[in-house]
Amino acid sequence: MVRRARVERTREQKWDIVLAGIRRRNIAEMCRQCGISQTAYYRWKDEARQRATAAPDAVRDRRIRQMERALQRKALEAEILRKVAGRRCGELHTQARELVEQGYEPNVVASALSISRSSLYYRNRPRCKVRKAEDPDYRETLLSTLHCPPAQYGINRTTWTTKLLGKVMAERGYRAGHNTVSKIIKNSGYRFRKAREVLTSNDPDYRDKLRKITNVLSRLGPDERFFSIDEFGPFSVKKTGGRKLVAASEYPTVPQWQQSKGVLIVTAALELSTNQITHFYSEKKNSHEMIRLLDILTTKYSGCKRIYFSWDAASWHVSKLFLARVEVVNEYRYRKRRLTPIVKLAPLPARAQFLNVIESVFSGMATAIIHNSDYQSVDEAKGAIGRYFKERNEHFRQHPRRAGNKIWGKELVASEFREGQNCKHRGWR
Repeated sequence: MVRRARVERTREQKWDIVLAGIRRRNIAEMCRQCGISQTAYYRWKDEARQRATAAPDAVRDRRIRQMERALQRKALEAEILRKVAGRRCGELHTQARELVEQGYEPNVVASALSISRSSLYYRNRPRCKVRKAEDPDYRETLLSTLHCPPAQYGINRTTWTTKLLGKVMAERGYRAGHNTVSKIIKNSGYRFRKAREVLTSNDPDYRDKLRKITNVLSRLGPDERFFSIDEFGPFSVKKTGGRKLVAASEYPTVPQWQQSKGVLIVTAALELSTNQITHFYSEKKNSHEMIRLLDILTTKYSGCKRIYFSWDAASWHVSKLFLARVEVVNEYRYRKRRLTPIVKLAPLPARAQFLNVIESVFSGMATAIIHNSDYQSVDEAKGAIGRYFKERNEHFRQHPRRAGNKIWGKELVASEFREGQNCKHRGWR
């Protein structure tokens, strides 16, 4: 009789055979079909019953072991938190690495300090290569590109951009993104800046004229007056725009084409020591209006010893007719008969309107009563301008201060003479 080969069955297969025997109840027939003996079947059935009765105890023991491990982990986390208590937050990763070196598990340290486990190793990991922004080859390539105009690389542009620089560098074999290009440019001391128009004077005697004015102001006596003189306008009396407070859904508009209600020219003189404005309205800018201003000021300040006129280099300010009138006013007989002061001229350098202090007052006046205005007549506009200057003069009569110690309204800069300031508003020519 040939002995049947032994078949090795898994626990799952044995359990399936036991279940099949329970369902069919004919154990002998089922054993013949499966090729096993009845003794083996009953042995497998007893093993399955023992495992089933022991299962609840095994599950309970496994859960107890899990809870013990969780309690141990919580105890370690509490111990870690006690060690790092009172330390600064910026030293968190340094403290974590020290705890790992002391023997604490990285998982427990990362969980206790609420940081990622990878950060414990990443911060200590040395760089495998130099960053592009710090690579001398990238820097040299970028600067050599930057020093050449874009036209040399076939680019129809007059200036470089970071995108164009990155493109040219890629063509030269150095791929660099926007951030890398920006970092190299910044580390090299370059910046993208817009050119600004600056007010300059082309007068060859700029320094001498400026020194003369500053010397006069520094030695101005109590019986002397210094006037900053200029004209505002001509400007049309019509509806003008400007900044104002409106509702969120409201958009102020100004018609492009308007019927002018008239034209105004304001001729004014600002006395710097008392901060007083003397003004009148002119039809034209010419020598006759300057002579008119001269007569007004010499009469108004007849009690002074000397007055100075400072203005820009407009032709009617230095005309022969006006200079001849100044010589007449300065004659001894004329001054003795009318008790008028000596008139001295302290002209500003050519194209140096930005040094004319009265321009700052004009800017404040324009912001206060010209912007957002809609005067119905020239007389109404004159009334607003006259009231503005009257209130300004009254303020400085009640609070005497030299020009520059207080800005009236929203004047562009302080009403004082300084070389480093721009008194003229760019919106008014």
